[in-house]
Amino acid sequence: MKFSDLWHAQDVPELWISGVATLAALVLVGYGPVWRIARNVVTIAHEGGHAIVALVFGRKLDGIRLHSDTSGVTVSRGRPDGAGMVFTALAGYTAPSLLGLLFAWLLGMGRITLMLWFALLLLIGMLVMIRNVFGVVSVVTTGAVIFAVSWFGSAEIQGAFAAFGAAFLLLAGVRPVFELQRLRARRQAPSSDADQLAHLTGVPGIVWVGVFFTVALASLLLGAWLLLPLEWPLPPTP
Repeated sequence: MKFSDLWHAQDVPELWISGVATLAALVLVGYGPVWRIARNVVTIAHEGGHAIVALVFGRKLDGIRLHSDTSGVTVSRGRPDGAGMVFTALAGYTAPSLLGLLFAWLLGMGRITLMLWFALLLLIGMLVMIRNVFGVVSVVTTGAVIFAVSWFGSAEIQGAFAAFGAAFLLLAGVRPVFELQRLRARRQAPSSDADQLAHLTGVPGIVWVGVFFTVALASLLLGAWLLLPLEWPLPPTP
């Protein structure tokens, strides 16, 4: 691969390739034993979302920790309320879905290598703020896989991997929302993002869970349309 390839459009994967990649992503999200490992990637996107929005709103980022139980925490300093804090809390559960939607859009335009290297840049930026060993291992491992595919993989392999990555983030953005509400129903997540938003805004936490789900579902539907652009037959014209 040459660096100039970043700006060149590539062939979009054939529909059957995107379909197989989506099916593989669905298995990864739906099968519990594998999901417990794959969910670490979702945690990276989740905490990365918190971090990016915190910086956008001028908060000082102290660090990010990723844990082996797939939980994570992003610590930032600044005003304890207001729009900056609200959007920072809102960014976590919406980040994987929105990132998957962005990747699906780039893939649809043929900017496959650009998509992969954009993901690498996000991981490199996040790595600087990681404050524990497991977090470093998680980010470096994810980045190494993406780098290997983007640098050594053929155009076909890159396209299939990009379709898989976009589909995985879109599908994986939905499941954690259900997991969150299940924990909240059992009173096992008193400091969840939804409950922090409830404290900040006065809007009940269940409403914020609904916001997370709406963003995830809308992203999934739009992303599916971008990844699997089926041509539906039109009724005959009389």
